[in-house]
Parts: sequence; C-alpha cells; structure tokens
Amino acid sequence: MDNVSHTFTIFVTLIIIILQLVTRSEGEARAQVIKLICDNGRQNNQTLFVPNFVGMMEQIAAQMRTSRNATALVGTGPDSNNGIAQCYGDLSSDDCTLCYAEARTVLPSCFPHNGARIYLDGCFMRVQNYYFFQEISGPNDTIVCGNKTRKSRPFQDTVRQAVIKAVTVASQDSDYFAREQMLVSGTGNESVYVLADCWRTLNSSLCRACLENASASISKCLPWSEGRALNTGCFMRYSDTNFLNPVPVISSSSNRGKIIAIVVSVVSSVAVLAVAFMIVLYIWKRRYLQKKRKGSYDVKKLAKILKDSSLNFKYSTVEKATGSWDESNKLGQGGFGTVYKGVLSDGREIAVKRLYFNNKFRAADFYNEVNMISSVEHKNLVRLLGCSCSGPESILVYEYLPNMSLDRFIFDATKGKALNWEKRINILIGTAEGLVYLHENSKIRIIHRDIKAANILLDLRLRAKIADFGLARSFQDDKSHISTAIAGTLGYMAPEYLAHGQLTEKADVYSFGVLLLEVVTGMENNKSKTLEYTDSLVAIAWRHFQQNKVEEIFDPNLMMHIYPNSNYQEEAMKVVHIGLLCTQEDPSLRPSMSTVLKMLAKDDEPLPAPSNPPFMDEKTMELNDIRQNLRHYFNRDDSGSVATVSQSHIFPSSSHVSAIFIVLIIILREAIRSEADARSQVLRLTCENQRENNITLFMPNFVGMMEKVGAQMRTSRIGTTHVDAEPDSNYGLAQCYGDLSSDDCILCYAEARTFLPSCFPNNGGGIYLDGCFMRVQNYNFFKEISGPNDTIVCGNKTRKSRQFQDTVRQTVLKAVTDASHNSVYFAREEMLVYYGMMSAGVVNELVYVLADCWMTLNSSLCKACLENAYASITKCLPWSEGRALNTGCFMRYSDTDFLNPVPAAINSSSNTGNKLL
Repeated sequence: MDNVSHTFTIFVTLIIIILQLVTRSEGEARAQVIKLICDNGRQNNQTLFVPNFVGMMEQIAAQMRTSRNATALVGTGPDSNNGIAQCYGDLSSDDCTLCYAEARTVLPSCFPHNGARIYLDGCFMRVQNYYFFQEISGPNDTIVCGNKTRKSRPFQDTVRQAVIKAVTVASQDSDYFAREQMLVSGTGNESVYVLADCWRTLNSSLCRACLENASASISKCLPWSEGRALNTGCFMRYSDTNFLNPVPVISSSSNRGKIIAIVVSVVSSVAVLAVAFMIVLYIWKRRYLQKKRKGSYDVKKLAKILKDSSLNFKYSTVEKATGSWDESNKLGQGGFGTVYKGVLSDGREIAVKRLYFNNKFRAADFYNEVNMISSVEHKNLVRLLGCSCSGPESILVYEYLPNMSLDRFIFDATKGKALNWEKRINILIGTAEGLVYLHENSKIRIIHRDIKAANILLDLRLRAKIADFGLARSFQDDKSHISTAIAGTLGYMAPEYLAHGQLTEKADVYSFGVLLLEVVTGMENNKSKTLEYTDSLVAIAWRHFQQNKVEEIFDPNLMMHIYPNSNYQEEAMKVVHIGLLCTQEDPSLRPSMSTVLKMLAKDDEPLPAPSNPPFMDEKTMELNDIRQNLRHYFNRDDSGSVATVSQSHIFPSSSHVSAIFIVLIIILREAIRSEADARSQVLRLTCENQRENNITLFMPNFVGMMEKVGAQMRTSRIGTTHVDAEPDSNYGLAQCYGDLSSDDCILCYAEARTFLPSCFPNNGGGIYLDGCFMRVQNYNFFKEISGPNDTIVCGNKTRKSRQFQDTVRQTVLKAVTDASHNSVYFAREEMLVYYGMMSAGVVNELVYVLADCWMTLNSSLCKACLENAYASITKCLPWSEGRALNTGCFMRYSDTDFLNPVPAAINSSSNTGNKLL
C-alpha cells in the first residue's frame, strides 16, 4: 500500500509540475497597439515609393521569421524606405511572430505619409524615407500613463529605483534589454515591474542616453500605477501588475523544444534512464548542430580576434573612405545591409558592406564570411581586404569591381546587349572554375549555398568573381553531407536541401544550373512567370528541350535570331542541356562541378540525357519540425490512443512507473498537438494584367480597404469590404481555412497582406497560402467561382499506388459534399487506404483532404467550385500531394497529415471533422 501511495504521490506531483511548467512557458504576445504615429509629410512619387515600401516590408518579414529584430533599406533618396522591426526581449518566438504580425498589419494605414512608427506592448516597428537607425529622440516621443489607481509614495520611490536599475542593466546588456521586479518596501507582497528595451541598431552609449530620456519622461506618470515611455530609440514600461514573460532561451528554437526539455528532466527524476538517454541524445545533437550553425562568436570576441589581424580596418578609416556613408556612393542592397563604394587615402577603390547589426545573433554570419573568404584565394573569387567590428556597425571591405553584378546585365533589356554570347560563356566558365576550387581544390571543402546572378561580380574585363560568402558552409572530406538550417534564395535551392536540410556540393550544382538557364534566356528564375510563361524557368527550359525548340527561349539581347551563328547557337543549346543536367531532381544524377566545367569547356564532350527536373514550388515545401521527429516515438492518430510499443525496449519494468510514463507521453503528445500549424507558406501570387492609371484615387481606396479587412480579421476568420466606386474602387476578401486557430489565422493573414501589395500598380491580385487566401480587385468578385488563373500545384516526392489514388478520389468527393452542406463551407477528411489482402507493410496509410469555399458564396456555388477543383486536383495523381487553387475555393490532398484540430467555435456549429476508418 505504501508503495502504491508513494507512486501515486509521485504521479500527481509530476502532473502538477508539468502542467505548471507548460503553462508558464506560454508567454503573452502583448500585441495590443499602444500608439500609431504617422509623419506629417506626404509621399508624392507613389509609383516609386509603393514598390520600395513593399520590397522593404518583404525583407523585414523574411528576417523576422527567424530572428527577433530586422532592418531593411530599399531604394534611394526621398523615395527610399528604411525599416526596422523588433520584439522586446522577453517575448518567445511565437509571441514575437504574433506581435509583429499585428504591427505590420496596422502600420500601412499611415499611407500616403512618408513615415510611420507603431508601438505595441510587445514589439515596435518604424519606416521612414531616410536613414534613422541611430536616432534616439524626436518630436514624436511621448508617454502613455494609466490612471486607474494612484499609488503610495513607497511605490513611487520603488518605481524610480527599478527604472534606474533597468537603464544600467539594459545599456550594458548585449541585447540592450532589461526586466526588473522589485518589492515595494513595507508592503509585504506589492512589487514593481519594469521593462526597458533599446533598438539593436544603437550602440551601448546611445542606448543609455535614450533610456535616460525615457526614465525622465516616464516618472511623470507617477503617482499612477502604470506608465510607458515611447521614445524614438527605445521603449520603457512600469506597472504594479506583472506583465513580464519569462525570458526565452535563445538556443531553444520553439516552445516544443521547451516541452521536450521539461519531459527529459521529469523522466530523469524517476529514473526512466532508457527514454531519458534517447531524448537527451536527441536534444544534445540538435543543440550541437544549432551551435555549429550559428557559431558561438559574439562581437567582443570578434573584436579581440581581429584586433591584431592584418584584416583589421579602423571604422573611422572606412567611414571616411565612403564619405561618411554618402548616398551617392551607395552601390546596392546586400543580405544584411548596404554596399558602398569607397576610396582609401592611398587611392585604392574598395567596396564596403555595412551590416546593420552589432550583436551576437548575427555575429556568427559576420565571422563566417570573414573566416571563409579570407582562407581561400582564387582568380574567380572576390578578394576580402579586411573588416571592422569595433564601430556602430560591423563592416566588410572587399576589392571594388566596377561592373558590379551579373544580374544588372542579363536581366536588363538595355545593358544585356553589352554581353554577347562569347562574354557570357566566359563568365559561366569562370564561375564554374571558382566553384570547382571551392568544392575540390581549396584547403577546406566549401559549399557556397547562394549561387545566383546577383552574387557573381564582374571586373573591368568582365571576368566572373563569386561573392557573398555569408551563407557558405565548410565540411570535412569524410562527410557525405551536413545537416543545416535552410538558408539561401528561393528558386535557386535544391529540392533535397529544402525538404531535408541535407547539404552537399550538389546543392551548388543545382543553383549553378539555374544560373546557366538564366544566362542563356535572360529570364530571372523567380520572375519567369509572365503572360507568356506561367511555369518556373527550369520547367520552361525542360519543355522546350523536350520539344527541340530551345532556340525559342534564347535571350533576345543575344541577337541570334537576327545574326544567326550556328556555333554560338549550338553552344547555347548545350548550355541549356547542361543546366537541365544540373537541375535534375535526384542529386546523385547531377554532375560534379569539375564535370560541368569540362562539359562547358569542351565542344566535343557527349552529354547524357537529363531526367525530369523537380516539379515543385519552393514556397510550398514543408520543412521537418520537431513534431515529425517525435512521431517516431508516438504513432500519432486522432483517436487519442498511445501507440503500442514493446515494453522491454522503451518502458521501464515497473508497472507503476510505466503508467506514469504513459501519462507523461499523453501530456506531451497533447501539448504538441495543441500547437497547430499556421500553414503560412505562400503557394501562388497572381497579379492582374491591367495597370491602375488613377493612382491618386486608387491607393487611398486600397489602403482603406486593407484596413477594414484587417479590422475584421482580428476578430473573425473572414473579412470582406469595398471602398469607393468603380473603376477606382477596391473590393477585398480575406479568409482563413476552417481548421486554423485564431492566432494561426492572424499569422497567415499577416503573411498574405505583406505579399499582396507587391502586385501594385496592377489593379488586382490574389494570393493563396496553405492556410488562408486573399484577393483584391477594382470590381465586385465575391460570387465568382472560376477564372483564367485557376491552377493546380502538385508535389512529386512520391508516386503512389492505385489504391492510394482511388482513396484520394473517394475522400475528395466526400469533402465536396460535406463542405457544400456545411454552414462554413469547410470540410477536413481522413480516409484509410484499403489494400485488401495486400495490406501487409502498408497498414495505417491515410489520405488527408481539406476543402474550403469562400464564405461569400452560397451552397450551390460552393459545390460547383469544389467540383471543378476535384476535376483539376485529380490530375496531380499519382503524386502524393496536390492542391487546387480556384477562384472561389481551395482544395488539398496529401499522404502527410497537414490538418489542424478544428477550432471549438467552428466545431460546435458544424460537423467539419470527419474520419472514415
């Protein structure tokens, strides 16, 4: 009895601990808008300003997906857009994403003013048409005081002490952040809570100056119980209520990782050694890889390492060489900053990469580029002259190449004429030679990871030099591949790298293959979808190659159709052939770079026939996350049962401890399942062909429409509105699919809203994501169910059996019926694939289907749209994945469970969760 009682006590204690820790790990996003401030000046040249604004917002959004702060600069002069976004230091990654989503949704309402800033309780965002990253004060600095309660003098004195302490701690902290909790003397249990945060574009002294200004301002809120200081370079808040979140662990990539750590510690405490060992080993490996990827270098270490190095440049020397970062010396925008031309005192011309960070989060990328490029030397690699990390920004100094990058030529209708075929083939051969050196002939094997035209620079004689090593990775000769975080440029990344994160030299080969096709065609892969072509460049080249019509896609600037040269034409066809060999789906079939170089250099080299290129949209690739890894331990299904596992292999022998462990598994499993997927991957963005002429009317209507839709989406799953009268009107529709939670819906909609304005100045556009949809037009489209832009997106990872295909058809048909009869026009289905007597080895194979109509339709229109979608999506068979993107609805099937649990609000009013087993 004592043993049973003791075991039960341990059991209850563990449950309480886990529930407490899991609850505490869920922070508050604090996404309430405190103040939106629009500048007084208005933007006159909207034709330039709007594309720059959209481009800047896209750059910031890309950085915020993986970081807690972002900076971007697009354009020059008064039509430029400088932007910054930052979450305060105690927000988790998920809460940061939610807060930033709210900020970027509201901020565009300041248009057509040429600057704006928004303060939320968890994050900040600002955009301007000038460089403001070092500003700490301005006329818009203000305070927001709460006036619910007047507090005692001891409370006020404690606020002042806590604020002074926060100023000191934050200005000395590497992240410029502080959170303080201080007990009010003589009260027993009353406390003061303070948060202080500087923008990370500042340095320590600027941060301190800003926070001292903020502390002087915020004290004016006393004796009230709450106060906020909204300053140009920082944010401060005090309160008598605990609004602070636990500071997130940087090395943990998500809340799921925290849950695993919790389980490891709990299970270890009850001596479940076998399981503890497996999970600890998994976490150790994960963190080891993260540490290896991110690096352990911070700015202070770098400064120490580089101080006595021949590569060290004084910040003042570089600043003077660029004319104090004069705008006229700006060459372009780099990955994490801006590139300037400079002239040293000895007359040497240099290119300076000015990076907008000075903290440990990006220091590893900085060190990686310095370390990597300084260790190699080749005529086709850009030479690094030096660097500096002692000033306000980290700086890289390169040799100056006057012709800049290849993309400025081949994608330009005028400059492209300067590169005839002979020059282009020499550039390709030079690039190949550089890659051969990196892969095979350097001291360490190096994979560049970001080969594209923008990273191929040209010297005075138009010789190619590979640049931008910030994403490069090295690995040992005895390793076949390395596992790494996904990084690079969409459209140039190999499919196996996108899908699994496994990196080999064949990833560079794939990127080089895309580059070969771009040089021949003059088409940019990421922008190849035009009125004439709706596929990717690789697909276009493959189709013309199959039809023996490659000459139809030659760059018009090559003039081969006017001045035919059989030798050049044959050579160009061979380059397309090599490009298709390099972009084959199976990496083992792609040639090595040394083989590619031989193919390019030798006219008589026979070429093998290429196999099918990958049929995929890089933006739809679903990367592995921790849920997929844990499914090896829990065979997930929706019935709530735990997978049967041999006790002798996994569970300890004690039945009591086994019971405890099972409950732990269930709790962890449910915690993982409760974290739904926002499915905010962009599938397709379609812009109308017609352009808007009356921008003066159209843009205010567009902004007004987006604001109204955004307001509805904060409290609903659908937003519809229209502003003004045709033809300058704006009709808008946004909708999340029925299985997305409220938070995930906000995330998905924010992503849609970020990308859709890139259709400007066209007068309409639609965007499909895996979790939501948005469309705007200058006419009423709410009842449309079909149109010329309807399409399908098929995945080709796996060809499936006939039984699987039959099950897909059955499940999709059922989804059509269920969704059209459902009050919210939504259905999610799961159906077991039946193999009859041949079921051995394929038990539990399921088909997952989602169908969703826009809620502006009626039942009959919904059914008609989904029937069209059914007819289209079945063309994706026998592939394992398919999506139908129709004017009035969305449909998807897969052999992988992508469905989320249906939110309670929807589930209570409709029968949307069907399971057919």
